[in-house]
Amino acid sequence: MRLLSLSLGLSCLKYVVTTVQIPLKTAFAETDTISASDSKWTDLTARPDANGTSQFIFDNVNAMLQHWTHTRYRNGHSIIPATVPVGTLLYHGRGDTELPTHPEWTAIDPEHSFPFCGAWNGNDTSNMCWQLTLVTTRPLKVLYFDGSSAAKVVGGGTLDTQDLLVWGKVDPERRRDEWGRINALCAWGRDFGIDGFVREIMLCDFSQGVELASADNLATWWTNRTTPPFWRPPLESHPPPRSSAESLYSLDDDDPFFPAGDIFRFETVRAGSWHNHYPGETRIKLDLTGFISFYDTALTPSLVFTRQGTERWDHRLAGISPADLEAVKSRLSDVLTRGPHSVGSGVDWRTLYRVRLELLDYLLNTTTPHNANVRARQIQTQLRVMLTPYILYTSRPPPRASVDLAATGNDPWAWALPVWHGCATRHTAHIHASASLQSRLTPSERLLLRALDETNREICRVVVRIWVAGVHAGLDTLIPLEDTQIATDPLLVVEAWRPEAAALMKWLDWGVWTKCRPACEIEEICYLPTWPYFWGGQNRPDPTDDRWKRPQPRCIRQVAPYSGL
Repeated sequence: MRLLSLSLGLSCLKYVVTTVQIPLKTAFAETDTISASDSKWTDLTARPDANGTSQFIFDNVNAMLQHWTHTRYRNGHSIIPATVPVGTLLYHGRGDTELPTHPEWTAIDPEHSFPFCGAWNGNDTSNMCWQLTLVTTRPLKVLYFDGSSAAKVVGGGTLDTQDLLVWGKVDPERRRDEWGRINALCAWGRDFGIDGFVREIMLCDFSQGVELASADNLATWWTNRTTPPFWRPPLESHPPPRSSAESLYSLDDDDPFFPAGDIFRFETVRAGSWHNHYPGETRIKLDLTGFISFYDTALTPSLVFTRQGTERWDHRLAGISPADLEAVKSRLSDVLTRGPHSVGSGVDWRTLYRVRLELLDYLLNTTTPHNANVRARQIQTQLRVMLTPYILYTSRPPPRASVDLAATGNDPWAWALPVWHGCATRHTAHIHASASLQSRLTPSERLLLRALDETNREICRVVVRIWVAGVHAGLDTLIPLEDTQIATDPLLVVEAWRPEAAALMKWLDWGVWTKCRPACEIEEICYLPTWPYFWGGQNRPDPTDDRWKRPQPRCIRQVAPYSGL
């Protein structure tokens, strides 16, 4: 897990005023007691709202600009203002040295630009591969769409946010209308001073904010191209789907170790993989104080019903009401027109860290009757390590003989409620307690705070429940059972823990847990099916096929002979 991280520096000062010792006071409430009136902290069995979306917002923010999660969940739900810093290099492959005079794509990595150089008119392109390198001369104001927002996947939801913004509806018939979409986006963004949109980086005007650093006539790896690139004006008729052999001719078609098409398909995948996980793409700077999410149930309540009973893969925006769409546009307009001094609270919302849930899952699922005694104690130790900052000296079950059942409400978990409260609130309590911070929070930051609070609450609820069960079973070294108590069979304890941990990990569903198992060999990398590669060839997949709707990782070769994508 990644939670908001605080570093509170406390100095130990000796200052004698009188003979009376003055106790240290904290800025917010102590966590060793829970108010009886605060009912949300009195039930460790209470599961989160089935229609809640905080875990999705948490994951979206945590995975911003990271390729892996957005390849897995292509259906974007977020719009975020961003900037591209001065001095950033952008690349554009083409068949001449002319700068585009209309909106066009640029790549941040040259590996994503080079395959597009060439004339694209059926003529020999061996000496017409030009790569233009641009440099930003001022910060570019851009808008970021999450998900695989450049992928034209049938029914994939990848273009929903863009289409709603400029056309007011999700229109599957315009899936391939790239020119219409980018021209409409740039026309819409002109009033807000937007320079481009992050799918790749689509620049609206190549004469504004960038200048040509170099135009290089690069050596090509092919002699002809038979199909237009993915970003071209719509043609009157597209050629039939090409086979992989036709896509890029190699210098020697008979040489299996020099297949140009395979090389460039793989190298574009490899370049994308550099940004798979944290910190992701660092050359784009997001402004989370303007974060807008279609998972915001207060902003888009009409989408709650459309998501009911569906998995995250199937969440779409087509069911949004006109009123909710207008609310989103109004919020976005406010974000893009706010003054330069409206900087929000100053909280670093992306300073997050990950807990040991993956290790916990591994230990739980490798427990057998033969190793249950050792494994159960290992798990209990890991749980205590995770909760160490929140387990107070007084955090232990009361002696059986002195338990006041009326005071505890017959709840055997009551003694651990302060641990849950401390775990779930420690990282954000100062934000809630500070009137100054509260007054500066933007609506976007309030959404982020709620998502963080609710996600932390559920993580801590489950971890504390599992830890307490281990304490009651006699597995905790630091809280031994009373002499009259009998320890529980460790295997039974682990079997009870397992579904709790599995349900939490399914609820969180973080992309970082999606891995190739077993790990790939040295000549392989882990790959998720990526558009447009799985869409090429004559046998295009059925868009309802789970292999493409719910992409799963697999190992592919990173040297020839290459694996199919």
